[in-house]
Amino acid sequence: MKILVLGCGNIGSVAAKDFAENVSSTEVVVADKEGAKAKEVAERIGKDNVSWMQLDASNTAELVNALKDFDLVMGFLPGKLGYGLAKACIKAERDLVDVSFMSENPLTLNKEAVEAGVTIVPDCGLAPGISNVLVGHALSRLDNVQDVHITVGGLPEKPMPPLGYTITWSPESLIDEYCRKARIIQNYEEVEVEALSGLEKAVFPEIGELEAFYTDGLRTLLYTVENARNMWEKTLRYKGHAEKIRLLKTLGFFDEKPIEINAFSLPPRRLTAKLLELKLRKPEIKDIVLMKVEVCGFEENKRIRYVYRLLDRYDEEKGITAMARTTAYPAAIIAQLTLKKLIEQKGVVPPERIGMKKELFDAILAALEMRGIRISKEEIVD
Repeated sequence: MKILVLGCGNIGSVAAKDFAENVSSTEVVVADKEGAKAKEVAERIGKDNVSWMQLDASNTAELVNALKDFDLVMGFLPGKLGYGLAKACIKAERDLVDVSFMSENPLTLNKEAVEAGVTIVPDCGLAPGISNVLVGHALSRLDNVQDVHITVGGLPEKPMPPLGYTITWSPESLIDEYCRKARIIQNYEEVEVEALSGLEKAVFPEIGELEAFYTDGLRTLLYTVENARNMWEKTLRYKGHAEKIRLLKTLGFFDEKPIEINAFSLPPRRLTAKLLELKLRKPEIKDIVLMKVEVCGFEENKRIRYVYRLLDRYDEEKGITAMARTTAYPAAIIAQLTLKKLIEQKGVVPPERIGMKKELFDAILAALEMRGIRISKEEIVD
């Protein structure tokens, strides 16, 4: 068996290493538009079953042709390339487990994927990803659902000036999170609200008081969770962060329209992403990931709340951030289940559908726990 890991950033490289270590009989090829980056990652992993190649995912013909050499693809590309990768996998008739936060709805590719006989699992990271799996598990237990609330965030262990934040993932994707309108369910209706709105206090006993605001993280849950009264995702940050980000947004630092300075023309957003990378990428600062998923509904005429909690920390021994662990490991685990044909459904299979199956849910949580990621579960009868 042979798999392709496409995208050699902080997340893709961790997923490739995890997969190579846990499925040593499978050949793992890491690929990136920058061949030197792919080579460096393969050499750093340092295992006999890992090699590298240069591959430009924006070149559709080249991409489809390359995919045909593999049994499964793992995608860790920027959001703007995610949908194209899914379409290429369908054309090449290859299964895909993907993490990219694409702006398009991946479920629109379901018919094509079914006809091609392939399995496309989108949004296999932290949130969306683990969060969806947990929601799916709760849905499988409830007769009907009322409310779904997800709060999640990656943070430095302590607030770091000037934003109380450090970069542990793509700055471009971070800006997307702050700019893209959030789709939520409010009184049974889907509505759009501004990212960073809905600001509220969120208390986590292990960390203290944080703030939470709307972001567009429900993704496929908007289409797969039926008749919910209220459903939203909010991002966690240290107090004061949202106000500072709103200031940058208001001043145009996230604008995509180019501005001219002397003989140069540059989108402010591109410069901002570069500055965030330079000023806030602080690998010496350890990070944490927090998540709480609460699903309320009725089961045998009783009102029940399923509450799931996760707190993960920087891996001192392996030097892996909590954000990389909680994003890369779920993708690697679901890729293994897909390669073993334990995920049998063809078409676009969102993570919540996987979480609805007890044997897959149990397998994912057990595999996460083996890697030190523990999720507590609580069932509360109101």
